Amino acid sequence: MTLADKILAFYHTLHLEGDGLPPNVQVLYPYINSNSPIIDSITRQFYNKFYADDFQRRMIIGINPGRHGAGLTGIPFTDTKRLEECCGITVDNFQCHEPSSVFVYRMIAAFGGVKEFYQLYYFTSVCPLGFVKVQSNGKELNYNYYDDKGFFQRIKPFIVEKLQEQLSWGFDRTKAFCLGTGKNFEFVNQLNNEFHFFKELIPLEHPRYVVQYKWKELDNYVQKFVNLLK
Repeated sequence: MTLADKILAFYHTLHLEGDGLPPNVQVLYPYINSNSPIIDSITRQFYNKFYADDFQRRMIIGINPGRHGAGLTGIPFTDTKRLEECCGITVDNFQCHEPSSVFVYRMIAAFGGVKEFYQLYYFTSVCPLGFVKVQSNGKELNYNYYDDKGFFQRIKPFIVEKLQEQLSWGFDRTKAFCLGTGKNFEFVNQLNNEFHFFKELIPLEHPRYVVQYKWKELDNYVQKFVNLLK
């Protein structure tokens, strides 16, 4: 099996029981919804294009899929615009915009392009499934796995099991990168100290933080990422 085969099998069999979810919080299942045939096509094209090999890669670990990015496309930090313009994968059925992907793909371009970057790196998340909290007016907001400590403890076995499953595919465990220098790094570092996933865990600013609060310094952050990832 290629790495693409393993990734696709992993994502298309994910399941988390709904018991114990905080009030009004729902699980995002990009692979099991009204768009699932489209998502299946997108993810198969993407992973077979960039991961149909057995190269050893390093992990870059985000939080959990968001409702405008991986929660819709099934691919971390990738919206439909970046799929088309940067990855050469056309999506005719729907469109989405993920602000974090603006930074990520600018960084990837500075790194050398999608082919070179994805030969060396694999984006994943602490929790491979995302969550949304439904407001009283029906509006959905992203919900992070660490927003409620009780919830984190409830899904911790799932998180650990899925990280270990991905690591069993042969990733480089000497070093990994964590997106988010605050709570995400705090929680991932705790997990790493307990389960020894990686010898070294390096925190990087989350792309959403850069886009939202540091836009004027975006090029500096792009160069920082490239320098560390190279």
